[in-house]
Amino acid sequence: MANQAPHVEGASPLTGRTEPWMEDLLADPAQCAALIREHGSPVNVLNLAPLARNSAELTDAASDEGVRLGVYVARKANKTHAVVKQAAAAGLGIDVSSLAELRQCLDLGAAASRLIVTAAVKSGALLSEAVTAGALVSVDNADELADIVAVASHTGVTARVAPRMASADSRIPPTRFGLTPSAWDRALEGLPASVRLEGIHFHLNGYSAAERAVMLREALAWTDHLRESGHPIAFIDMGGGVPMSYLDDRAQWRAFWERLDTDAHGTLTWRGDRLGMTDPCAERPSASVYPYWQRHVRGAWLRDVLRSHTPEGTTVAEEIASRDLELRVEPGRSLLDGCGMTLASVAFRKASSDGIGLVGLHMNRTQVRSTSADFMVDPRWVRPADAGPPSPALEGFLVGAYCVEEELLLRRRLLFPDGVARGDIAAFVNTAGYLMHILESASHQLPLAVNVVRDEGGWVRDGIDGPAGSGTPTG
Repeated sequence: MANQAPHVEGASPLTGRTEPWMEDLLADPAQCAALIREHGSPVNVLNLAPLARNSAELTDAASDEGVRLGVYVARKANKTHAVVKQAAAAGLGIDVSSLAELRQCLDLGAAASRLIVTAAVKSGALLSEAVTAGALVSVDNADELADIVAVASHTGVTARVAPRMASADSRIPPTRFGLTPSAWDRALEGLPASVRLEGIHFHLNGYSAAERAVMLREALAWTDHLRESGHPIAFIDMGGGVPMSYLDDRAQWRAFWERLDTDAHGTLTWRGDRLGMTDPCAERPSASVYPYWQRHVRGAWLRDVLRSHTPEGTTVAEEIASRDLELRVEPGRSLLDGCGMTLASVAFRKASSDGIGLVGLHMNRTQVRSTSADFMVDPRWVRPADAGPPSPALEGFLVGAYCVEEELLLRRRLLFPDGVARGDIAAFVNTAGYLMHILESASHQLPLAVNVVRDEGGWVRDGIDGPAGSGTPTG
């Protein structure tokens, strides 16, 4: 039994997509156990080889439509130094959201000319360092623009900026980011020569190809206006939100939501949690949950955007190409698709006071969660040779280390037909994009998870965690 992977699945299964490297590691319980012994539980395991493939899928799709595409990795999606190095090796730019991210990229040899600073709130120190280094700044508002003008005047360096555009089109939901073109036109009056507008940037919530086509048409019209005003607009950057799928099986995705809709006794989720469900028949049944299965992702999705027609009968791609503009994107999740897993060891098996099965892991809920209400992928299970005796078959929920009642690692009920042993390892697949780091917390003074990266010699500790031995293993 020790060499056979125990089966685990959700009460309504959601089977995650994996890469060959993940399957190789999952098939090696001794290696999984060794990683946790050396680095603690949980441990984030990264192999960034798929990143270049994912980027090429986007650039190839754009090229097929006659469009030059610049791809910028959203650094906030994963904090490791390895992501910066891999992006540079693949010829990609990097989107940074803080002073620390900017400094790390520069220290690791990333070219400042290939960095864009998109932080929602930018400190004086961040603006000063970005302008001085020669990084591009996505400027969000008139007050921020005034700060950039002051930095450029003080340093004598020409600031490179792209105003962040909010849509004035009624088909686009309201946003906190940027200003409408008319508001920007007023803010840009009298702009000194020390600030150079190089492009237009926008950010849209969600993953709609149709909404991005609307925004691009609006940005193209504003491009013409800005060029007529003397600004050398060379690109339009439509930010992130490039979709990916964690699941291969649409039927499983639909079945879960249909079953949840009729789950009168609350058997699928923790105490009947509806996970924000609105319309169980929609492609995205819940606004609170990432769409873990999507019809068109990456290249196919980008083709949908570029093939959208304008009122004049041309395509968005044709309008971009006719102006000799570069289109830019800033994906995080979809570029890191297939690049990581999170491993955590089992601490205990028990039942709640009302008889609900609980499996405790040496981790907390912030270590496998983005802003989505839940991570909607079934874990894989590994049983090392030195794991304890397994329990009888059980069903229940994964719980974590924080001392709060709602410390659920996954809010979906899981089935364990092969039981659970102390020392078993839960593997959460495909967590490299956002799920490892965007919400991670060291509350209770528990250490953050160590990140290890695949290189030619095996798994090595990433530089973001400092030298080996600087952290305290948690499991």
